[in-house]
Amino acid sequence: MVRRIDVTGADGVDLAAWELADPQTGGRDPRGDPDADPGAAESAPGALLLHGLMGHAPHWAATARWLGATHRVVALDQRGHGRSAKPPEGPFTHEAYTADAEAAVERLGLAPVTLIGHSMGALTAWRLAARRPDLVRALVICDMRASALGAASQQEWEQWFDSWPLPFASRADAHRWFSAEDPWLEHPSPARGDFFAEVMTEGPDGWRPVFSRRQMLLSRESWIKDAHWEELAKILCPALVVRGLDGELGRAEAQEMVRVLPLGQYAEVADAGHLVHYERPEGWRAVVEPFLAALPADPYPAVKPLPGEARTFGP
Repeated sequence: MVRRIDVTGADGVDLAAWELADPQTGGRDPRGDPDADPGAAESAPGALLLHGLMGHAPHWAATARWLGATHRVVALDQRGHGRSAKPPEGPFTHEAYTADAEAAVERLGLAPVTLIGHSMGALTAWRLAARRPDLVRALVICDMRASALGAASQQEWEQWFDSWPLPFASRADAHRWFSAEDPWLEHPSPARGDFFAEVMTEGPDGWRPVFSRRQMLLSRESWIKDAHWEELAKILCPALVVRGLDGELGRAEAQEMVRVLPLGQYAEVADAGHLVHYERPEGWRAVVEPFLAALPADPYPAVKPLPGEARTFGP
């Protein structure tokens, strides 16, 4: 079951948040159970899911199906994405994205919240955890680097966007291009085709992305030039760093992120690329669910583990 909730973000931007629950999983949504406590959904621990650049809230559907059994799950369409507003002049800065997530947590009553973010959404999540530790119970970082990516990365993305053969004649054509014909691909990826086909919409001349590629580049500008290690060091809650073995976050950098995080843990998912949670939902669940189940009742544990005590989960 999906329910849209409109949220006002930073600068008055209209955001679409989606409360996700599946009665078949034993979730706490009372709308699916006439005998349930009407306040059960609101009293469950909150979880806010933050997609990456070019993503949208429904990309978390597989995660929500099992997470809804223990949490009140809300996925946010971040500004410029999905059904949320796409202000022509932005701003599309990491400060704006973080302020939007903060507003969603407070206005939806999710605190102390578990933040789960993929790629750019993970950066938003850990910036919020560093900025507002009082709001955050736990953090899951999925395939996002803490190092600066540099100007060359932005130029590569501009060239990649220019290579898109827009408009696509059909959603199936978009799927085929992103799964098999995209020059950035090293090998065919049906899941990648699914991912991008979901964010295409039909217009008078064919199928185009629901987002502005110019706005996506503006979003990247705000975080590719800076490193984010100092923010990680400020995070007080337990944090899990997850990478796909073929993703964009290398093992050495991921393990250094775990070392910097005061309560960091590490996990990796085999046979997964950058879209870990979307490509390998079972492997993703196998590493995230035990981490969440082991969280202390006290959302702010006072004891920091020794460096050698960081736990690694695997499928």
